[in-house]
Amino acid sequence: MEQKFDEVITTRARLREVLGEPRGYSPLKSTDRIDGILSRFIAASPYLLVATRGADRLLDISPKGDPAGFVKILDEQTLVIPERPGNQRYDTFENLLNEPAISLLFIIPGNTETLRVAGTAQIVRDASLQQQLAVNGKSPTVFLVVKVQEAFMHCGKSMVRSRLWNADFWPDRSNVPTIAETLKAYAKASESIEDLQKREDQVTVSRLY
Repeated sequence: MEQKFDEVITTRARLREVLGEPRGYSPLKSTDRIDGILSRFIAASPYLLVATRGADRLLDISPKGDPAGFVKILDEQTLVIPERPGNQRYDTFENLLNEPAISLLFIIPGNTETLRVAGTAQIVRDASLQQQLAVNGKSPTVFLVVKVQEAFMHCGKSMVRSRLWNADFWPDRSNVPTIAETLKAYAKASESIEDLQKREDQVTVSRLY
């Protein structure tokens, strides 16, 4: 059944009529490079979200995490993100083969502000980068090399409203579904939920690098 709404906004003019124009310095805060200011943010970030678009035109968002500063800054307009072992779906990589556009959201635990970066990306192999970005003696096989076209800091209102970093307000997780539940329901896995979760937990720890 199709949902009916009072109004669907379809033009920029109507959008701005309802929400107003950008305030203060917000339209002027972006840059086309990772300078000394933004490089300090990236150096402190252990976690980022990577957005790409697939051949089906659907957007995909994938998390990446490693010790703080794991994203290497080659120069003011080039970032390198190492690829660590995962489930080998490689949605991000397959999307980039179709369309090179990419967007990154850098997050620092306890920090309310985030850093947004947009540009294009390539999938590369490079022996020098493998040596530089090895962890525990294990080198990444491939890297995402991002050419920066826009970067800016995002204000912390969403973090403050969500109380994301305040453990006193974290929600009860007793009813949060596990990945094992989804495998049982959607992939029709033959194993029990308990066995599936045990395997996921073991793989997560054993295949970090």
